[in-house]
Order: sequence, then structure tokens, then C-alpha cells
Amino acid sequence: MTQTLPPGSKIGIIGNGQLGQMMAIAATQLGYFCHVYAPNQSGPANVVAAKSFVGAYDDGEKLKEFAASVDVITYEFENIPAAPLVEIAKRVAVYPPPQALNVAQDRLTEKNYASDLKIRPAPFRPVSSLRELSYALLELGIPSILKQRTQGYDGRGQMVVKKATDSHLAEIWSELSCKEAILEGMVKFEHEFSVLAVRDIKGQFLTWDIPANTHNNGILDHSVVPANDFILQQADAAIKATQRIADSLNYVGVLAVEFFATQFGPIFNEMAPRVHNSGHWTIEGAETSQFENHIRAVCGLPLGSTALTAERVEMKNLIGAQVNTWEKILSRRNNYLHVYGKGTAKPGRKMGHVTKLIKRII
Repeated sequence: MTQTLPPGSKIGIIGNGQLGQMMAIAATQLGYFCHVYAPNQSGPANVVAAKSFVGAYDDGEKLKEFAASVDVITYEFENIPAAPLVEIAKRVAVYPPPQALNVAQDRLTEKNYASDLKIRPAPFRPVSSLRELSYALLELGIPSILKQRTQGYDGRGQMVVKKATDSHLAEIWSELSCKEAILEGMVKFEHEFSVLAVRDIKGQFLTWDIPANTHNNGILDHSVVPANDFILQQADAAIKATQRIADSLNYVGVLAVEFFATQFGPIFNEMAPRVHNSGHWTIEGAETSQFENHIRAVCGLPLGSTALTAERVEMKNLIGAQVNTWEKILSRRNNYLHVYGKGTAKPGRKMGHVTKLIKRII
């Protein structure tokens, strides 16, 4: 697609979680209608969708039916089969391009891709057996992190290898329960941060201010903008690395790349070819949110300003029962509450988030 899609056009979103919900809200504000495709109709995005389609993510026929109802397709997460989207892309534009899925949904492919672009990841080795795990540990040392190559997110599908005894390795390999894994050496880092970028169809590339991220049990707990000086000294190198990724993929849409800030510069952690949790603060904290700019990019619209609306912005995820503090949150000035409507507040489940603006600029 090279032409601009005018308001009134239909955007297809694959996935019906909170990211799809917030994309659909942004699209609706611009006058678009969103059709959502997922294996069920009970997700947050279904509530705001103009139409819902139910089908498996690998059901090529149902995806074709879905594609026939829209003018462009995007997606809210990377753990979906890329092959059906490659076929669909022959009929309707799919953004970000399916190649980005092929790279991001396999940790080994992702690390190799970054390395080929001269972007430094943590040391890693592919592992497909208990014996290979033992050999990889000899090279990377203890402790290391064993991760599934696919389907892992929010700390799931990974375990820390704390000792090299046969019994411990056998237990971890059995518990991880996968045929293909990757062992990553532990990185001594000072902070974690992400580059939030958007690239349009013409190749224009913009970034938001760099957020400093803090995780708890593998799940993002909060993000703060602006980041501290240690991170900001590494921001330029990280932004250039992110642009190399985006340009190499002929990327369209929002791209998030996570880094470790170390004494030796930024270390690539992982990429997400989609809107990202560490960018939720942009809804109130930037002149144009990540969700709106994603919609603008995939529809061929001019990108909006990514400038801050306050001197400091803080975003806190509401995990599990934390969402029950909604009344306290709403009683405080400059708090902006988002509750996703997921129902049961299970431990480890992202139920919402709150953004706080400190010293508004506009």
C-alpha cells in the first residue's frame, strides 16, 4: 500500500488483548473502523471493535475471510504464525511486515539478526539437548538464563541456571519442556530501557523519549521518562541500532527494542514488532501516543509529534489485585487510570495501568 487510507476505512487487528484495545480506541478517534480477529470474542479489544472475527491464528481460510473485510491489517503481539500473514499480504497490506514476525518470534533468529546488523546482544548459544546445554554452560558460565526460542513473554518460558550439576540441569531442561532453546549469558547491567520508535511507509523514523524500565518477576512494573543520565548517555547508540533494524525490515508501524544499559554501552535484549507496554505512558505523556502513531503509520498518514507533555511521566502497571486500588488512584491529581476489563484479577496478569504527569508542559 502506498496510498493514504482515509477516515472511514477498515483496519484489521489480529489479537484482542489490551494492546489491540488501545489501538482500536486511537483508530476510532481518527474515524476508522476496527475489525478484530482472535480465537475468542472475550478480549478487551472486542469491546471497542466494530466487528469481531473468531478463528485460530493459523486458520488460513478464516484469516482470508477476515482480510477481505478490511483495508489494512496490523497485529498486537508477535507469537502468531507468520506464514498465513505472508499469504494475506498478497491481497491486503500487512504492517508491520511479516518478516518482522519471523525475526522477533524466535529468540535465536532475533539475536543473529541483531548481530548481523552490528548490534551487540548478550552472549548466547543455541541449545537443543541436555548435552548441548552442558557444553553451552562451559562457554557462558554460571549463572545463565535458559529460554524457549519461541512463545515466551513476561518472564514465561525461561529459567535461571544456577549450578552445573547433572541433576539441576536435567530438572531445568525437563521443566522448560521444549525441543529448541537458547542459553544467554548473564549481563551485568545498571538499568533497563527501551527505544520506542515509529516508521512510516515513506521511511520517516521518529522516537519518543527513552523510558527507564523496572521489571518484577520478569514483568514490567513501571516506566519513567525522562530516563537517568546513565541511560541517556547510551540513548543515541540505541536509537541508531533501532533504526538499523527498522530500515533493514522496511518496517511500518511502532517498533520497541529493549536494551540493557551497561558500563560498556547498550546491550540488545529483544525487539517487539508492535506497540509496547513500556510506551503506554505516551497516551497522556506525549503529544501523539504510540497507538495513534501506529495507526497513522499503517494508514499512510503523517506522523504526529512525539514530544513530552510534562517534565516527568511515570507509568505503573497494575498487576493482579493491584487494579483494586482504582479508587485511590482516581483520588489523586494528574493520575490517568486505564483498566482493561479482563475480569478476574489473576496473579501476574496485567489488569491495567496508571500514568502520572508531573509538571505539565502543555
